Amino acid sequence: MNLDADHCYPILQARDARFDGLLYVGVSSTGIYCRPVCTVRTPGRDRCSYFANAASAEAAGFRPCLRCRPELAPGRAPVDSVRQSARVLFDTIQGGALADGSMEDLAIRFGLSSRQLRRIVQAEYGVNPLAIERTRRLLLAKQLLTDSSLRVVDVAYACGFASVRQFNRLFVEAYRMNPSALRQRQSAGSDKGMSTATETGIPLQLGFRGPLAWEALSGFLAGRGSGRTECQVGNQYVRTIRIGTHSGWIAAQPTTKSILKVDVSPSLLPVLPALQMRLRRLFDLDASPLVIDSQLGENPRLRPLVERTPGLRVPGTIDGFELALRAIVGQQVSVKSATTVFGRFVERFGEPLETPFPSLDRLAPVAEDVAAADVAQLIALGLTGKRAATVLHLARAIASGQITLDSSADAEQTRAQLLALPGIGPWTTEYIAMRALGDPDAFPASDLALLKIMGTDKPKMLQAEAEAWRPWRAYAAIHVWHSLNAGG
Repeated sequence: MNLDADHCYPILQARDARFDGLLYVGVSSTGIYCRPVCTVRTPGRDRCSYFANAASAEAAGFRPCLRCRPELAPGRAPVDSVRQSARVLFDTIQGGALADGSMEDLAIRFGLSSRQLRRIVQAEYGVNPLAIERTRRLLLAKQLLTDSSLRVVDVAYACGFASVRQFNRLFVEAYRMNPSALRQRQSAGSDKGMSTATETGIPLQLGFRGPLAWEALSGFLAGRGSGRTECQVGNQYVRTIRIGTHSGWIAAQPTTKSILKVDVSPSLLPVLPALQMRLRRLFDLDASPLVIDSQLGENPRLRPLVERTPGLRVPGTIDGFELALRAIVGQQVSVKSATTVFGRFVERFGEPLETPFPSLDRLAPVAEDVAAADVAQLIALGLTGKRAATVLHLARAIASGQITLDSSADAEQTRAQLLALPGIGPWTTEYIAMRALGDPDAFPASDLALLKIMGTDKPKMLQAEAEAWRPWRAYAAIHVWHSLNAGG
């Protein structure tokens, strides 16, 4: 990646973990080099030098930081593959993998022994996987006890505890208060904000760094759905969701400058931890918009767009196949036309679902169901023969596990796999990388809307000018699409 200060200092300010292992910063006043995620006070811009690897930093005379420990950074070389697994393992545990499976199951999933798994996580995070899992369960339980009126027994089982007795014991050990006492204290203080698990759903609060351009974000997501799987209801974004064998709905809207409230259907309670992680990615809640907007605003072409819509996020996805299907359907056609064809896929392959929202009555198609279709069936939905073949190739690759479309996947390897499929080119690949793989620097340089605003019809020229937008080119693309009410 480009290692000049204009590209790297914003990453340092944001402490963006997506660049951990891709760059290191040496600080002239201390003689120490750090990872971009180091928690020490951010040094002044003029004191920073940037390096592609630890060896280069040490060759320049810098010593490794004792706090962030550069030796633990995930690398890109094959010898670093085990270290790269640590972050993915952490996210997988946070998503509830140990709630339904054992440590041995998780280790097998990543091609490790359970002992290797423990060692990797311990080295990176300083605690063992079971401690991470226990803290995840307890924090989620604390939130549900505080913000909802779910019974204590329901909270215990929703958060993955084997029994109410175990839940009470661990909660007291961690917080020196039993769950019932916390509930009583909350009720005595105020019942304001408490919600019941009725039609309004179970309340889940997700924190974020402001500002958040909610209207633009929810409009982008709803505008590319079928209307039966996701839509806007007033200021709420609502959609249907399937996680494993569980299905239901969510309704989200910001309540303060830093909290997004999501009402979750009770049917999704057993998969609430996994849903939490997916929602954070769907709404890009871990971004640092002030840092991103500040850098993009330095570009004269982007400045008015950023000023018009501060806090614009890169919309993610709940399901990688759903996003990729919508992207292929949208190749070289208008958003409206693509939405119509995608709606036919929902009607043909999506399962019915009852929700409190009249127009929301279907789940999105899954790869396994589409993979079982034939080309003629897909052509009947409004696709050309070539595009129907592309959809089948993708569905079968995902259904078989050959391709994984989520943030745990290796971005470069997945790009290569997608490009190898017939009918998938750079635009579709970069669009999927933006939204399904979570790459903040993904950039579809052949996009017509992007070419238009830059005043060129040559993707190479756009690619060259967009170098100044690194490492936030995906955010630049979203700003352009939003300003033109097109693309995607």
